[in-house]
Amino acid sequence: MSNPVVIPIASTRPDRVHPAPRRMTPGSAGLDLYACVDEPVEIAPKQLELIGTGYAIALPPGYEGQVRPRSGLALNHKIGVLNSPGTIDSDYRGEIKVILFNFGDEPFIVSNRERIAQLVIAAVPFVVFEEVDRLDETGRGAGGYGHTGV
Repeated sequence: MSNPVVIPIASTRPDRVHPAPRRMTPGSAGLDLYACVDEPVEIAPKQLELIGTGYAIALPPGYEGQVRPRSGLALNHKIGVLNSPGTIDSDYRGEIKVILFNFGDEPFIVSNRERIAQLVIAAVPFVVFEEVDRLDETGRGAGGYGHTGV
């Protein structure tokens, strides 16, 4: 295994005991994010709620955090992350919050310490655009949406 990327993490809610993001299995790409709420939050059908996790992180330059839905919540309760994936930039130092949306027809209750999303840490290259007169040719060319069929 390669050397881990060390990411500082700080509780934004030291008054509340809550789990830090963590992997559920050694091979998990995502770290589960947990709700940090004072009381249960009801998400009505076709509505959204911003749910805090109680933690802030300091990503190193060249990395981002991607907040993604949990498949179990999507399949079993029709709950998704509205702006999926949400991006945590390396210079953001606020609390990680998740926009949960209820795509279902029944209310959904978010309780404290409930797993609500996943956090995937990804490397992001620093890029600089160079304006040119023409791009190189490829077999695909400008073929866009659906150009290879269904």
